[in-house]
Amino acid sequence: MKVVLQNLTKIYPSQDKGPDVTAVNNFNFEIPDGKLIGLLGPSGCGKSTTLNLISGLETPTSGKIFFGDDDVTDLPPEHRGVGLVFQSYALYPHMTVLQNILFPLENRKGKERLSKEEMNAKALEAAHLVQIEQYLKRKPAQLSGGQQQRVAIARALVKRPRVLLLDEPLSNLDARLRLQTREEIRRIQRETGITTVFVTHDQEEAMSISDQIVVMKDGIIQQIDAPQTVYDHPVNLFVAKFLGTPPINVFSGEVKDHMLYIGEDAVLKTDLEDRKVIVGIRPEGFILDENGPLKCAKIGVQVMGRDTSVVSSHPASLNDTVVSIISAENRVEGETVRFALKPFKTVLFADDTEEALDCWLSD
Repeated sequence: MKVVLQNLTKIYPSQDKGPDVTAVNNFNFEIPDGKLIGLLGPSGCGKSTTLNLISGLETPTSGKIFFGDDDVTDLPPEHRGVGLVFQSYALYPHMTVLQNILFPLENRKGKERLSKEEMNAKALEAAHLVQIEQYLKRKPAQLSGGQQQRVAIARALVKRPRVLLLDEPLSNLDARLRLQTREEIRRIQRETGITTVFVTHDQEEAMSISDQIVVMKDGIIQQIDAPQTVYDHPVNLFVAKFLGTPPINVFSGEVKDHMLYIGEDAVLKTDLEDRKVIVGIRPEGFILDENGPLKCAKIGVQVMGRDTSVVSSHPASLNDTVVSIISAENRVEGETVRFALKPFKTVLFADDTEEALDCWLSD
């Protein structure tokens, strides 16, 4: 099911005589049929409000919402055919797993009402899809967090929704379970082919399972694209800084005679004319080189299995420290480290607008 959002805006009136709050601002996006889209951004950026507008739990101030060719802007949530999974699992503690999954089907009325046999068959199918068949007789309190989340997903899927909406569904899980459960969500989405919107503030989650990610800030779309494209080619400094762990290294820089300078270090060639710039370098964009052009003062070295993290400082750095990820095979000695830079891991931004600059870089 294709979902189209046209000029979608949500404004909350002020509660304390201050200015109104624009949670979603002129949001335009077409979610392709059968794709998994990640809504990504910091707390308060409007991603959960956007999800609630799609579901019908919130009413837009202006704009339109279409499911396929159907205008659902004014349609109540129960008639939109959406499945919702929240951060809190919202399972009924007095019911078994099977009863929780059956609940949406048992509330159908009229022509949509199914026989008991049909409901049980659909519930078993949903339980099989999320691999919880062996827990059907248990109560939620007898399940782990990951198992409870699977029950919540099965309950959302049992009615075969047109659109599946996931609002930070992994936030309550530990690191290992989060990794396992996000892989399961991706598998389930691919098997069902249901158009899915996944809200998270965790950029690693969004990048690992989404077909496309939508990066938001203050209710406004910053960039929409495939995860790797957004990572490699951010449209502005906000997007560049928001994506990546460890975060991108940021320096003040200057272009002189088609040479990029970071402080006094001439690091790369460029086709830009003379100007001041902001330089973003991904942690994996450094090459340890005793003759490298970028000279940093070493602070410390952290060996992390196959990789080594070199923490250093540079006078032109806009971050507290410079973090460089290199192969653990390299030995980092002395108080000074020198690096060559990978041009394709380096991005230049305008120093005034912080928008990415269209240019080439080479060593």
